[in-house]
Amino acid sequence: MSVLAVDWLLRDVDWLHFWTIPVFTGVIGWLINWTGLIMLFNPIRFHGVRIPGMRELAGVLPRKVQEVPGLAQGGVGWQGIIPARAAKMGSIAVDKAISKLGTASEFYQQLEPDKIAEHIVEVFRPEVPGLVDDVMHRERPGLWRDLPSPVKEAVYARVQAQLPGIIHRVTDEIGVHIDQLLDPKLMVIDHFEANPRLVVSIFRDFGQRELNLMVNFGFVFGFLLGIPVAYVDHLFGQWWLLPLLGVAVGWTTNALGMWLIFEPPERRRIWGAPVQGLFPRRQSEAAEVYAQIIAEDVITLENVGDYLLNGPDGDRTRQLLADALRPAIDQAAGVLRGAVRVAVGPRSYDAIRDAVAKEAVGKTILPFQDPAFSRQQGEQIRALIATRTKELPPADFVEMMRAAIREDEWMLYAHGAVMGLAGGFLHLVVFGVAR
Repeated sequence: MSVLAVDWLLRDVDWLHFWTIPVFTGVIGWLINWTGLIMLFNPIRFHGVRIPGMRELAGVLPRKVQEVPGLAQGGVGWQGIIPARAAKMGSIAVDKAISKLGTASEFYQQLEPDKIAEHIVEVFRPEVPGLVDDVMHRERPGLWRDLPSPVKEAVYARVQAQLPGIIHRVTDEIGVHIDQLLDPKLMVIDHFEANPRLVVSIFRDFGQRELNLMVNFGFVFGFLLGIPVAYVDHLFGQWWLLPLLGVAVGWTTNALGMWLIFEPPERRRIWGAPVQGLFPRRQSEAAEVYAQIIAEDVITLENVGDYLLNGPDGDRTRQLLADALRPAIDQAAGVLRGAVRVAVGPRSYDAIRDAVAKEAVGKTILPFQDPAFSRQQGEQIRALIATRTKELPPADFVEMMRAAIREDEWMLYAHGAVMGLAGGFLHLVVFGVAR
């Protein structure tokens, strides 16, 4: 381009008016990304009001509009995009990562069933006399009342002596059927949905530095995009140009911010410079944080025990454990079994054995709820998840982190567009139309 052409293009530029435009778009870009983070993470729970008829109205609105947090439930307000999609992120986390990190059986083996059995025996042993007393008082009160104390003590001692073998059989039986009894995907989804703060922590605990960088880059993107806007405004000088171009700048600034965080997943060279998304660049550190959260709050021994007994297949678990305990109780009765069976009758003996088995089921799982023991065993889970997460292909790691919000990113872009529009009108109010 010749000097004369440049001189003509820049003739009569109002430089104060010109440079205030990229400064404005830079500040608006910073505000867009800053408030965008607030929209992503806050509030944890829905804040707003319920409006009669809103649920029905939402059903006929466009699909994208129905995705606004709270609208489909009949509310007008807001919930952070990430906590609102906690269940979805849990589902994707399982599909993209946890299902590749290990099966239910692998997770159970990492919890070390032998140590679990030893812990159950330690906790359960003092409970044996009370358990036997309760059952016998209920099933055969007269017989149990008339038995001499030394005989009762012998029964307690024999059951306690057989206890390690009984409990090892129970934990082995759980291990054999764990893939049918435990659904890690449903467990993670339910836990994330009930505790959306955990999902926010996954992003915040390792990525706060990158998120802050994205906010600061909002100013850079906005300022650079504002320069051509300022020139177009100088050339045409129409009042509607700045608000209209502000929409484009706001939308693009947010889109560039998301790109900066996630893209490209794998390191590549652009114009000779190595480029990689801020999150996938720190996959190794993210893996440690992610593993810590999953091991401490999601796939814990406490949660596994609760899921086994109270989850969708809880009845099946109880039946399986009772079936495993019945022959063990016969074994504990030893040589006395025949005599006892004759004394009380086969039907009464079977009722007593079944009652002991059912009573023992809950007590064999109760030690799973020991927080200190759960944390100790959880270290194995943490190590497994951290190792496998580090080995995930970067594209799968990015998908795990981003997929939960991908369909809602339009809200962030629309928010940027609205702020860009407002910034354009504000500049018009302060500085007027370019001459």
